[in-house]
Amino acid sequence: MSRLLTIFAIVIMCVQVQADDRPNIVIVVCDDMGFSDIGCYGGEIDTPNLDRLAANGLRFTDFHNNAKCSETRASLLTGLWHQQSANLKKPGHVTLAEVLRSAGYSTMMSGKWHVAGTPPDRGFDRYFGFLSGCINFFTGEDWGSGDHWGTGENLMRLDRDEFQVPNDFYSTDAFTDYAIDFLKDAAPKNQPFFLYLAHNAPHFPLHALPEDIAKYKDRYNVGWDVIRRQRHTRLQELGIADDTWRLADRDPKVEAWDDLSDQEARFLEPMMAVYAAMVDRLDQNIGRLTEHLESTGELDNTLILFFSDNGACPYQRMRNDIAVPGPQQSDIAYDARWANMCNSPLRLYKQYAHEGGTLTPMIAHWPKGIRSRGELTNYTGHIVDIMPTVVELSGTEYPSSFGGDDILPMEGISLLPAFQGSGERTDKPVYWEFSGNHAVRDGRWKLVAERAQGWELYDLSNDRTETVNLVDKRPRVVKRLATLYDSWAHRTGAQNHSRCTTMKPSTQSQLFDLSAIVE
Repeated sequence: MSRLLTIFAIVIMCVQVQADDRPNIVIVVCDDMGFSDIGCYGGEIDTPNLDRLAANGLRFTDFHNNAKCSETRASLLTGLWHQQSANLKKPGHVTLAEVLRSAGYSTMMSGKWHVAGTPPDRGFDRYFGFLSGCINFFTGEDWGSGDHWGTGENLMRLDRDEFQVPNDFYSTDAFTDYAIDFLKDAAPKNQPFFLYLAHNAPHFPLHALPEDIAKYKDRYNVGWDVIRRQRHTRLQELGIADDTWRLADRDPKVEAWDDLSDQEARFLEPMMAVYAAMVDRLDQNIGRLTEHLESTGELDNTLILFFSDNGACPYQRMRNDIAVPGPQQSDIAYDARWANMCNSPLRLYKQYAHEGGTLTPMIAHWPKGIRSRGELTNYTGHIVDIMPTVVELSGTEYPSSFGGDDILPMEGISLLPAFQGSGERTDKPVYWEFSGNHAVRDGRWKLVAERAQGWELYDLSNDRTETVNLVDKRPRVVKRLATLYDSWAHRTGAQNHSRCTTMKPSTQSQLFDLSAIVE
């Protein structure tokens, strides 16, 4: 009997060692950031910590989100197309946290939730953040969550309890503070951990700390046209952009910077400076998190994924008479003018299914598991691929049922082949549909449409920035992809192409009426 107990104890110890050797998983999502904003993707904003992760990890040049806040978070959390869970309102799905907690991981979240339910109800052991879509960075008050826009309601939570924001609050710092505290609290459990850190920076309102804003004073007075060209050149120097990445024409609605009056330029320039300060502070906090992981010996066996929930945001917003962005009382967003620059060299923006809406910088850092150091991959990925990646890494099985509900199968494929420098996406097309903007991508071909408009076809193997529409030259490709799209839409509950063409044209791309603001 004692011999059997000894053998049983050894088996348990071996299982525990094997379980503890599984990687930690940290997913960092930022909000409304453009494709070329950070340094390792061609930007002039100071992002040394993200650049360091990229230099010791892998950068994706063809990784995509759902072009919209809630919808991206829904697919990230479930591994399904967002229509299948209705942003977690429908049954039939399971979250990353629920899968990983069942597999023996400690599960933590800090930051923006913005889908149905609450994190503690969806598998997270600990939670700090806000349940809505947008807050005042200094007060934590709700600044936009569907029907609650501008109510000032307190949707900040610590676990399940309402959280009262202290006087020295700045959300980007606070989210990292609590993320690190959660990691410290979980350390004695001797379990691998999953941390979902969902920053609201650099989403509007444009709120930043004075010392960060000062770094960018006058940096943007050369205007968007010059910086678009500079970013394109740096993307080429970094090896991200080759001859297939032509600099798309400036949005035809956006005027040349040199055509602005001095007063108009003085009104618009500080918006980009404050935005850059927000990205800078975001990077500082990623550095704090990375330093903590390194100090605890966890960095080498932690998979860190960093990406944005959609492309740059083109919404014009100035909801009070404070025309200078930055302080707590201001309520300003830059418009399509700067968003066009932040997405260089791409076309269009958040909400659109074109590359400017869905293509995100994506950094994967995992020294123990990713062979590359500072390399690029052109593997086509999508956030639905994160669930199968996590399932494989955690050594668990994706459930067919959970909590009494049948669970839909995962829609993506594991990213591990990309981490190992091999493999291409050959058998899983990628789809998008939000608010009538829709697309399907299969290999080199992308069929895409704005709502109320017809199909456009692009060969991304030689036109990554969607500048030459081939819809009239490749009718058989159009027909094949259109059939694929409508079949997917019928299966998932997305809008089919015919329905999208009957919608009103999009009004998401917006500009300030400078004549009404600047004398």
